[in-house]
Amino acid sequence: MNKNVLVAGGGIGGLACALAMARAGASVNVMEQSGAFGEVGAGLQLGPNAVRVLHEWGLTDTLRACAAFPESLRVCDARSARSLGRLKLGAVVLARYGQPYATLHRADLHKLLLEAVQHQPKVALSLNTRIASFETTADGVCVHTEDGRDVNGDTLIGCDGLWSQVRTSLLGAQPVRSSGHLAYRGMVPSHDMPIGCRGNVVTAWLGPRLHVVHYPVRSGDWFNVVAVVHGVLGKGHGEPAESWNHEAHAVDLKRAMGSVCESLAGVIDAVPEWKLWALNDRPPMRGPGEHAQGRVALLGDAAHPLRPYLAQGAAMAIEDAWTLGRLLQEAIEQGPVDWPPLLTRYARTRWQRNARVQARSQRNGTIFHATGLLRVGRNLGLGLMGEWLMDNPWLYSGPPHPIR
Repeated sequence: MNKNVLVAGGGIGGLACALAMARAGASVNVMEQSGAFGEVGAGLQLGPNAVRVLHEWGLTDTLRACAAFPESLRVCDARSARSLGRLKLGAVVLARYGQPYATLHRADLHKLLLEAVQHQPKVALSLNTRIASFETTADGVCVHTEDGRDVNGDTLIGCDGLWSQVRTSLLGAQPVRSSGHLAYRGMVPSHDMPIGCRGNVVTAWLGPRLHVVHYPVRSGDWFNVVAVVHGVLGKGHGEPAESWNHEAHAVDLKRAMGSVCESLAGVIDAVPEWKLWALNDRPPMRGPGEHAQGRVALLGDAAHPLRPYLAQGAAMAIEDAWTLGRLLQEAIEQGPVDWPPLLTRYARTRWQRNARVQARSQRNGTIFHATGLLRVGRNLGLGLMGEWLMDNPWLYSGPPHPIR
């Protein structure tokens, strides 16, 4: 038996990884550092690339029970309320890519993955398991926990997020990068949203040094609202803050936003409670060695944390997990699993796509918050080529199949 997989982290990426590996035939031990499985945050968007994976995993019905499926993405000027561009979603995306575009609460996605994992008899879920270090041998990996235990497996997949201990042990200490942006997040019951903003639509308001996105979640009963402004929430001297889920106040957000149109101001006023997050990331991946080495691999934010301006953070983690599952299934069919070559193929398949998404997300942040001539050019471009600029066939047609 050489299919004993250790997964560090029980978030969306870790559970997706556990599900993919268990479906392929592995025994999986998910090690979560907290005392309960759960997900903080608010909403997220899943493009057809991620929905395609969930469909393959048999999760379409559970996704439909908790998600919304917007009909379009509209982009508006935050100051004037003028429409800048629109991308048709709904039936158009379904016909084009074979899967829909979904919006849902992070906790709902986490819950459906957790329930799917709990139905896998070969998955063990271990809480209160904080990794201190690990060491690899010729035939396995030994994880040392902070409470003095040793956990052995054939491979270790680090799904433990932006501040990943597995990444630090594998690649050395590399400082997290502050984006210089702050995200205010909140939820609003649909009936409390301004009447003109209650449609089944993803709406993005773009302004100088700010943008706001809102969309339906929980089958349309609620709206997720995210407002991003410039600022730093750190510990001084530009050092990024690790504690990123702070209580926040609308008055501070309004001060940072400045003057906005009446419709957008109504959305901000409708949010009863705000949470404040410092948006941190890392530079785009530079090679496959940042994804896997030997018997250890990184997945999701542990490998390629994303700024939220392409709405692909959860999707890339799900794609990573799908790729690992496909590779493992193929390896099992051929005989005993040789983990280092398998993880090398995983890294070669994923790193360039993830680096491209990282770079595109960062670029989008600059465009969203543009001032001066760049803002004028952006608005003109959206007016002339909005549908073409906002669609991403290279992204939504994924995930790509593993390379040889």
